[in-house]
Amino acid sequence: MSTGLTEARAATLGGPTPRQLFRQVMGRFATGVTVVTTTGSNQIYGMTANAFMAGSLDPMLCVISINRTAQMHERLLRAGHFGVSFLSEWQQHLSAHFAGQQLGAIGPEFTYRGLTPILARAVAAVTADVVDTTECGDHTLFVGQINHMETAVGRPLLFYRGHYARIDLSNSIEEADPPEFW
Repeated sequence: MSTGLTEARAATLGGPTPRQLFRQVMGRFATGVTVVTTTGSNQIYGMTANAFMAGSLDPMLCVISINRTAQMHERLLRAGHFGVSFLSEWQQHLSAHFAGQQLGAIGPEFTYRGLTPILARAVAAVTADVVDTTECGDHTLFVGQINHMETAVGRPLLFYRGHYARIDLSNSIEEADPPEFW
């Protein structure tokens, strides 16, 4: 579905506004769920994010996208380093916590790699030093040179169409029949 409509015109026609359509389209891209962490003033700061990607193999770079109005934005600029923990399917509560919901009495558990905290029991994690930033609309892309990587056993937590999901390895794609239209 393509749109060249303005917000007001789309609303009067009863269809999705361009912003709503953008969210619908982007929500169809399944992503992993990560928590971005950094430090400042002897505290650990974290936020849930799914805007993460590998940037380069040589040198090893990764990219995170942070809204300029988020508190994490200024904290990353000041700290100059960050961690990205890829949550396991059993860490949905941590995603909610770092998105602003309270965990209750049980707090997140961190380990440090150099100056940077990462979440314990994540399926993978990287730490990086900020080497570049680029404005991208209402966000900033933080390019980090990776200085630590690790993996663990487990399955990742996924996010698709506004909901958490898990990988179903019991029916692998290699064994599935393609749809008739292929």
